[in-house]
Amino acid sequence: MSIQTTSTRPLRVGMIGYAFMGAVHSHAWRSAHRFFDLPLVPELTVLSGRHRDAVEAAADRFGFASVETDWRAVIERDDVDLIDICTPGDLHAEIAIAALEAGKHVLCEKPLANSVEEAERMAAAAEAAAARGARAMCGYTYRRTPALTLARELVRSGRLGVIRQVRAQYLQDWLADENAPMTWRLQAEHAGSGALGDIGAHIIDTAQWLTGQSITGVTALLETFVTSRPLAGERAGLGGHGEVGEDVPRGQVTVDDAAMFMVRFDGGATGVFEATRFALGRKNALRIELSGTTGALAFDFEDNNVLEFFDGAGPATEQGFRRILVTEPDHPYAGAWWPPGHGLGYEHGFTHQVVDLVRAIAAGQQPTPSFADGLAVQRVLGAVATSAGDGSRWVPVGG
Repeated sequence: MSIQTTSTRPLRVGMIGYAFMGAVHSHAWRSAHRFFDLPLVPELTVLSGRHRDAVEAAADRFGFASVETDWRAVIERDDVDLIDICTPGDLHAEIAIAALEAGKHVLCEKPLANSVEEAERMAAAAEAAAARGARAMCGYTYRRTPALTLARELVRSGRLGVIRQVRAQYLQDWLADENAPMTWRLQAEHAGSGALGDIGAHIIDTAQWLTGQSITGVTALLETFVTSRPLAGERAGLGGHGEVGEDVPRGQVTVDDAAMFMVRFDGGATGVFEATRFALGRKNALRIELSGTTGALAFDFEDNNVLEFFDGAGPATEQGFRRILVTEPDHPYAGAWWPPGHGLGYEHGFTHQVVDLVRAIAAGQQPTPSFADGLAVQRVLGAVATSAGDGSRWVPVGG
């Protein structure tokens, strides 16, 4: 296991947003150089949020040296090299473009934006900034799950032959209770879309990255099962069966609860995708299965240290899916952590993201996923929304 780096040159991080993503990103910035040999040492320089008391408490908890209540002040600071955007999607474009124009590196959470037009402007700003030495990455962290990285290596080496079919799901259940409270993720003006952008974006990126193929067309259905939610987290007045009392105000849900769509890829493969936050019993089941001419693979993040692989080259009497425990030192990323068999978790993908980003910045190279990759996903999201809005007709993905 590799502990600590010999480098003392800092990469000074300004983070905007401090909720769920802020917490896990902070953990990644703190951990990366302690387990991987990095050419730059991340420093948690400043944390930004609207409410001073809350952001000061978060900065103390996460280890940031200072706080700001205006994100513009973070970008203006000379002691910040990189802006990490962990806000709701409606702020991504404005913050990222301002940061890139100021010469800062940028890490932006997914989906890249709330619309194709915003994503196009962000990708253009990233391309222009790259010519001046600033780098931009979109945070599709599941790419850094060791088992999925191994899956990509198997595809690239030809072990599956020609990919013919993709089956992808992202299943959660945190909204299955119709009285679960309103959050910004249920408001289109902040989130852009619901399950589609929140978790469907992940399986779109994962599928295109694994297969090396781009989605060219979709036909889709979006559904909202619960159209209103208790406001401000109010659950007072709950009855014995979970009913909310009539005195609890409810707000309008303006996004989808579930997304289902079929796709075609430019390499000839077809795919079936599902994203929902109503799948009872499924907490974080990002699942993907690829079927090729000579092999197949399957992955489920709820068993994230395992990859199932079918090798069609052997005799028929010995064929079947093989369970690979992806924790050996030679497996992607795994050698920097624990002994074989001691699995990794959700947070490790974010640490690996930091590792790859820091190394790319130090080498003057473009990190991946790039903002162009984020735009590619956004275009699929846009086509899905158009198809569902027009009655599930076939819609080409713009480019």
